[in-house]
Amino acid sequence: MNTKKELLIGFIVGLIANTVGTLLYILLFSDLSITETYNAAIAQGHVGSLLALGAILNLVAFFGFLRIKRDQRAKGVLIATLLTALLILYYKIF
Repeated sequence: MNTKKELLIGFIVGLIANTVGTLLYILLFSDLSITETYNAAIAQGHVGSLLALGAILNLVAFFGFLRIKRDQRAKGVLIATLLTALLILYYKIF
């Protein structure tokens, strides 16, 4: 397959895994609804922490792609994780 297409697929999987991981964390460990938890995280300055906990699910996608020898897709997941790290850094600084 095309290398750029594989990289894009991995990037999208990484974003989806991060989103699902964040939502799963909120649903499992928060007594509030998703929007209430997000608003509380904004008010308390914990949005970066929520994103970091959601990014744990990227590990599963990354190593899963490596296991089935889809290196370009794993690279896309890594890029999505780095983008998440930059977003977390932005929330921590500002």
